[in-house]
Amino acid sequence: MTIGASESASEAAGYWLRAALLAALVAGTAGCVARPVGDFGRAQPSVLHDTVMPYAGKLIATNRKEPVSNLNQTDQEREMHDRTWRFLIAAHSRDWLFDGSVELQRTRIGPARDFHYTTERYYAWLRTTTYQSSTTRYNTVGRHILADLDTVPDTFLSICAVLEVDRQRRIAVAELGTIEPEVADNVAARRTENQWHIDWFVRALNYRYQSYAYALDHLLAETPHEQSMSVDEQLRRMRPWVDRANRGDFCSSNSGSGSGHGVTIPSRFQTMVYDKEVIPQK
Repeated sequence: MTIGASESASEAAGYWLRAALLAALVAGTAGCVARPVGDFGRAQPSVLHDTVMPYAGKLIATNRKEPVSNLNQTDQEREMHDRTWRFLIAAHSRDWLFDGSVELQRTRIGPARDFHYTTERYYAWLRTTTYQSSTTRYNTVGRHILADLDTVPDTFLSICAVLEVDRQRRIAVAELGTIEPEVADNVAARRTENQWHIDWFVRALNYRYQSYAYALDHLLAETPHEQSMSVDEQLRRMRPWVDRANRGDFCSSNSGSGSGHGVTIPSRFQTMVYDKEVIPQK
């Protein structure tokens, strides 16, 4: 009996030692290799990022006493993860979001770092990037906002589909008397994991909007140009999507632009207090 207990303890110790070594190896690799992405910033298949790193992350999360599920991933969940991924990274400015640390967060190898992001990072990257014309920076912000606007509707739909899957799972657990307690726990853990991922997307969408707004305000102060008005209009189009995400309204049939319930968001140019000081010419 003592021998058996000793063997079990030895096996457990070996298991966690292997997990720790694997996690250390993966963490070192992920620090310099970001997850590959394809069209529209969607994730591309990768053995390292889709199998090895998530496996190590589950071991680490289990050791942290966090909910960890081993249910097969549904098509809806896979679609959600692929579509939200482009909002969690910044392929157009790696110094802004640090793709390596984001990948460690996604796979649960490392702690969440996006809580510590500050809104000046995007503008700092923008203003230190060399352009032939100062107006090109306005074009850059505008392109990035439009890319978000082009992909956010389908991203919302994918999140809505996952929320429905979780709802159907809860109904099945409640109504089917043959479901074992461990399966019910597994379903609850997957629901928590999905909600954590959705919350992460909401934070990322807010962060992008705030970073764009910060950049536009500072571009106005640094290199004023009438082109700022078109960027401001794109920001106004993005705002309703941010508001919907903050409300958890992913399944509304209204588009983002129509979800403001008739409330017009004022432009920063409408609310700007103009400087009326007259500076005499010398």
